[in-house]
Amino acid sequence: MSLDRIKEKFESIKREGRPGLIVYLTTGFPDLEATLELVPALAEAGADGIELSIPFSDPLADGPVIQESSYHALQRGVTPDDCLELVSKVRGKVPDTPLILMTYYNPVHSYGLEQFAQRLMECGIDGVIPVDVPAEEAGPLYEQCAPRGIHIVPLLAPTSTDKSIKTAVSMSSGFIYCVSVTGITGTRDQVSQRGLGLLQRVRQFTSLPLAVGFGISRREHVETVCQEAEAAAVGSALIRTMLESPRNEVVERSSKLVADLAGRSWPPSEGREL
Repeated sequence: MSLDRIKEKFESIKREGRPGLIVYLTTGFPDLEATLELVPALAEAGADGIELSIPFSDPLADGPVIQESSYHALQRGVTPDDCLELVSKVRGKVPDTPLILMTYYNPVHSYGLEQFAQRLMECGIDGVIPVDVPAEEAGPLYEQCAPRGIHIVPLLAPTSTDKSIKTAVSMSSGFIYCVSVTGITGTRDQVSQRGLGLLQRVRQFTSLPLAVGFGISRREHVETVCQEAEAAAVGSALIRTMLESPRNEVVERSSKLVADLAGRSWPPSEGREL
């Protein structure tokens, strides 16, 4: 079995006694070369893990910011194969950083479950978040991914029942992604108390690390959720920064935001170990 980067990373976060940070990128936005540059840059800036999404034409769980980035990537012709090939290229640049594929189920089904899982293993993906697959229907994907060392990371929401939480965690590994709000992605002024309540419910059924996403946009949000969870996940705030940046400043501005979220100075001090 290959190195379990997700397990190693969360153990490192615990040893260091700090909040973890997972960031989200739409693969191929603003272009594939940008994603290749961003992954190592954001890892250096303080991202403990990076979610890479497959652009999808009907992203029901995503708010307008991420929808726009997905639209741009699709307009450029970015395909699932492009996304996986990019992971193959960037894996060696971030040998210890967990890379988690976030995808809707349609591209997976079209690819074929066995072929999809095999390709994930070959290109170096550590886990997959099947956004729109209920826990009760994730069994076939789990059966293909688990033997290949690929974690299935479920999305749990405040509306999740105890039964669905138990089912989800029974076939999950790596970590659990807890959605802090009921609704779509997007930045918000405050962390949802319902989201924090969800963490307490999920804790009853699993000892896996918990990450909280949807609405995290500032360092104080990261610190707040990590009083209860092991990591915060940031998507819309980062994508918004990218949308608002000239192409030649996308990597620099994105890196600064991630460093701010991670509680680090930017640019890093010379000689500082990151």
